[in-house]
Amino acid sequence: MNAQKRLEIFQRLALAIPNPVTELNYSSVFELLIAVVLSAQATDKSVNKATLRLFAVANTPQTILALGEDGLKEYIKTIGLFNSKAANIIKLCEQLIQHHQGVVPQQRAELEALAGVGRKTANVILNTAFDQPTIAVDTHIFRLANRTGLAPGKNVLEVEKKLEKFVPKPYLQTAHHLLILHGRYTCMARKPLCQGCCIVDLCEFKEKNLS
Repeated sequence: MNAQKRLEIFQRLALAIPNPVTELNYSSVFELLIAVVLSAQATDKSVNKATLRLFAVANTPQTILALGEDGLKEYIKTIGLFNSKAANIIKLCEQLIQHHQGVVPQQRAELEALAGVGRKTANVILNTAFDQPTIAVDTHIFRLANRTGLAPGKNVLEVEKKLEKFVPKPYLQTAHHLLILHGRYTCMARKPLCQGCCIVDLCEFKEKNLS
């Protein structure tokens, strides 16, 4: 895929998705961090239901620590892997207080040193909270990048590096959410909505669903 086609893809996606932001609900960087940690192998909708209750009573490292691991589990038990997530979040809160005065750090290495925070979660925080041009490759972006021919790769890191190289500069900041939202609602896994897709004529998917 050439540079002109990639530019056209992002121009069209930007028109089709004029407000490319996360669908996780949050009102602070810390709330976003907790929501993203909870969202691993879970839907944003299920996370939002849990955090609506959780953040009403505890939305700082100190107040979540006060709940304790068992208390936290009561709020997030509807989310997959809630036991390990509760343990990680409690440790994460301890780390923030001990090493960062309770403030979420803005550097990748410091973010990835937090319990439950891997490269993808760090990328989400850097992009969404701190306006850095990072791309967190989730299942939607990985599928879309390979299916369309935009940035094919065998693993998420390869796709991430190719996207950083190939995404036109004006769209580096918004590419993350443009691709996630397009993958979530149009370029879906089982039955992509090719007929109503704004980039169908630019896509290199050979089995387009145009019926």
